[in-house]
This record gives sequence, structure tokens and C-alpha cells, in this order.
Amino acid sequence: MWLWLTTGMNTKEWVAIHRKHHNKTDVEGDPHSPHIFGFFTVLFKGVMLYVEAAKDKNLITNLGIGAPNDWIEQKLYTPYPWVGVMIMMLIDVVLFGWWGFLVWGIQMIWIPFWAAGVVNGIGHWFGYRNGETKDKSKNVLPWDIIVGGELLHNNHHLDPANAKLSKRWFELDMGWIWLSFFRLVRLAKLR
Repeated sequence: MWLWLTTGMNTKEWVAIHRKHHNKTDVEGDPHSPHIFGFFTVLFKGVMLYVEAAKDKNLITNLGIGAPNDWIEQKLYTPYPWVGVMIMMLIDVVLFGWWGFLVWGIQMIWIPFWAAGVVNGIGHWFGYRNGETKDKSKNVLPWDIIVGGELLHNNHHLDPANAKLSKRWFELDMGWIWLSFFRLVRLAKLR
């Protein structure tokens, strides 16, 4: 739901593009590698690379297998991608009055910039590595805190199915902290 509210993407598109990135990381075919498209292109236009990749319906069909395909995905998220961002704007206006338009505008820039640009750009360009992978993924401190641990990117590429992205004592994975809390109150479970 958060993906739809803040980007207009449906889950199957994001899953397929993310899987292609892992299949072709930092080589020709990677939908958003700074080593293919250039560092500044991914940093500042990363969301456009996602939009372009999402146009490939074969990619979405073949690599989106197993993504949620329930009623809400079929009847709301997929046919009405921009309704989510409009609902987010309405929520912001209700919460913040006229300032909500500014809050919404910042969100519409903030989330794609950090999620698509910073994680994929900086996370494959600068930083340190905890292990060797076939790609150029890196861990970046302290910025990983801002993006929920996603800039522990080398850790993610070392063990992509692991929900916990931290590997060393000094790596703070905010996403794992939140997930642990949600598990404690029975709002989430791990498979």
C-alpha cells in the first residue's frame, strides 16, 4: 500500500524490476545500475529508469511471478496507479491543511530520490563491502538509517532473501527494528 501511495507503482512491477536488478546487477540489462547508466543519471533520474523498465510487459509477467495478486492489486493498485498518490495528497492536506500540498510535494520527490536514486546509485558506487558478490554493491553509513537499512546494500546482495540487512554490530537496520516491533505486536510475520 505504501508503495502505491507514494509512487503509484503496483507490487508486481516493483518485484519484477527488483528481481531483474538482482539477475543482471551492474551488467548490461540491469534496469538501474550506475555502472550502466551513469552515477548522476541513477541518482537524479532513478525513478524514470523504474518507469521505463515497467513498460516491459514481458519483464513484469515473467519476473513478477509470486507477487501478491489479490483483489486490491487487481481492482485498485494496478488499474489506478495515480489514485494512490492522490490519496496521499488528500491525507497530507487533511493532516497539515494547506501546508499538506508542500508536504506531499516533498514526499513525491523524497521517496523516489532516496529509494530509486540514492539506494541504487550510491549503494552501487561508494562504501564498504562485508563480502564479495558478482556486483559492485556497497554498504553506506550513516545514510542507511534514513532509508530503513536499504543502504546496507552489499549485505542485501550477499543474502537477498534475508529481511535483516545488518551483518555487523555497528550497522543499524531501522527496517529490521520496525519489522521486529510489528512481529512482536503480531502485525507482521516472516516466511
